[in-house]
Amino acid sequence: MLIRIEKENQMRHLLNPLDFSVEEIDQLLDLASDIEANPAKYGHVCDGKKIATLFYEPSTRTRLSFEAAMLNLGGRVLGFASADSSSASKGESVADTIRVISCFADICAMRHPKEGAPMVASLHSSIPVINAGDGGHQHPTQTLTDLMTIRSLKGRLNNLTVGLCGDLKFGRTVHSLINALSRYTGIRFVLISPPELRVPDYIIEDTLNAKGIEYKEVENLDEAMPELDILYMTRVQRERFFNEEDYIRMKDCYILDKKKMELARDDMFVLHPLPRVNEISVEVDNDPRAAYFRQVENGKFVRMALIYTLLRWADENRPFARTPVFGEEYVVNEMTCSNPRCISATEDVDQLFRRAADGVCRCAYCEAKAR
Repeated sequence: MLIRIEKENQMRHLLNPLDFSVEEIDQLLDLASDIEANPAKYGHVCDGKKIATLFYEPSTRTRLSFEAAMLNLGGRVLGFASADSSSASKGESVADTIRVISCFADICAMRHPKEGAPMVASLHSSIPVINAGDGGHQHPTQTLTDLMTIRSLKGRLNNLTVGLCGDLKFGRTVHSLINALSRYTGIRFVLISPPELRVPDYIIEDTLNAKGIEYKEVENLDEAMPELDILYMTRVQRERFFNEEDYIRMKDCYILDKKKMELARDDMFVLHPLPRVNEISVEVDNDPRAAYFRQVENGKFVRMALIYTLLRWADENRPFARTPVFGEEYVVNEMTCSNPRCISATEDVDQLFRRAADGVCRCAYCEAKAR
């Protein structure tokens, strides 16, 4: 059965970087830069507004960044920092939680270990939903942070060679960044990982190959260093592994140190979504090309811009120009998702699938192929 999901109130959400057009992202980055330069100008634009931070997984930077962003806009914060301190510990579904939260807050930021949970929330929400990270799937506000940082350092978002290193399989920041940068011209990716942690097939097939973007997959970081404009390091994530042995075997596969930095160009910059474990040696921190702590501060400014923009659009009841989640036809309940990390594996939701032009069906929540 095919259905088309529509929202009566035409609410805009941010679940994936592609939910915003390139023009909207550029405008958002311009706004973030203006907020950085003129913070007092925006100190009361969200007076009387509340953000709910629904964090089912631990977080330092993202949660505090959202909370600081709303406070700096003049708004207030409510929410929880762990699933154990919410009714999720009693078995409450994401759909029911967001219906409740919509009664109390004006906007919501959700982090969840299950891929697609923010999408489920958006289908039942009467307030804007921001995906603050869903399992190993997407992390669009980190991507906005990354784009702001790259643009401030390099002066552009096109004609760049970007190296992505580490856990590219479960690294949601990597998936979101590839999606976002794929819409700019002259982007080339160097994907640096062991075979077990390579980029998922859906990113290779549906983004890189489909758009004809130049990329190569390599295992040796040293050989890649001289050609990079940006090196995006990631940690190997213990929480995404089903067994400890695999994690221990791969956790030290890449460590960036001063010796490796000597192989890089003087105008190459290192980014990292943090937290780091040992994949970047502390001896690199004082290198002027180490930009990961500047990246953190940019996250606050870009989240301020995002919150302000989504609330303004909601107040205007602006119809969204392009949000794939709500403007597509879906195959419903005719197949099941094979991904145990998908929200559809644990909650009572419709099995929604998108059918591509080549006939391949992928889960709308997590983008895994149908079985």
